[in-house]
Amino acid sequence: MAAAPTPAIPSHMKAWVYSEYGKSSDVLRLDPNFPLPHLKDDQVLLKVAAASLNPVDYKRMAGFFKDTDSLLPCVPGYDVAGVVVKVGSEVKKFKVGDEVYGDINEKALDHPKVVGSLAEYTAVEEKLLAHKPPNLSFPEAAAFPLAMETAYEGLERAGFSAGKSILVLGGAGGVGTFVIQLAKHVYGASKIAATSSTGKLELLRNLGADLRIDYTKDKYEDLPEKFDVVYDTVGETERALKAIKEGGKVVTIVPPGNPPAIIFILTSDGSNLEKLRPHVENGKVKSILDPKSPFPFSQTKEAFAYLETNRATGKVVVYPIP
Repeated sequence: MAAAPTPAIPSHMKAWVYSEYGKSSDVLRLDPNFPLPHLKDDQVLLKVAAASLNPVDYKRMAGFFKDTDSLLPCVPGYDVAGVVVKVGSEVKKFKVGDEVYGDINEKALDHPKVVGSLAEYTAVEEKLLAHKPPNLSFPEAAAFPLAMETAYEGLERAGFSAGKSILVLGGAGGVGTFVIQLAKHVYGASKIAATSSTGKLELLRNLGADLRIDYTKDKYEDLPEKFDVVYDTVGETERALKAIKEGGKVVTIVPPGNPPAIIFILTSDGSNLEKLRPHVENGKVKSILDPKSPFPFSQTKEAFAYLETNRATGKVVVYPIP
């Protein structure tokens, strides 16, 4: 039986675009005829199946990083899961038809791509992508890259290792859910504590947190117990520094991150996804999709509005993408 013909790649596509900085509800619009990105030699062209949203998307759209941003108009979206439809001349790892996932911007705030993942197609450097584990659906896969890579890089920077204890601030958020799982299943933490609001404490337990702290009722810095590492995903380094043991470390992803806290911005790398793949394939490390996810592509503005409430659990995903 002859193989099905490869569908022709169009010159234009549907994409969510903003041409000026502002609130997503004001500036984001659906363009039915946006040009496809130019494919470089070290890139693959993806037919996007699913994308997940991250706070960096709406902060970038609001102009927080305009000094180092790319030129407008821009298509937002960092996280992607999709199928390779074309490969650049230098690409070795992927071929047409491969299912892949990744964070498409190596340096999150340093001239991120003009054409992000909230479009029918996007072009991505080979080194930023990994093969999608077969046990993941496209929406599940899209929820992994930026958040899991951020969780992993922070744990590495903090020198986390087996037998150490950790407190995760914002344990039910996109990054926090991965910090708990990686600390438990990859690093072998001796004890994991995490904060959330009342309604999300059960999720923390299910993820593997030994101690669940309701931040609406309790102050974690007043606990008699102190921790080897505090991973701050919410921007509370002053308080976090009071919760570490002598010689302990605070790592944060929220500016300003006052010293001695370690602040960093993710450097995306597909090899980290490959490194963590066994833990994803055996089901120990899962992506947590918010119950409202996935949002259809046509409701991307609603997805952003929901993410901007800071009430999401895990990740907000857009799927399917036409």
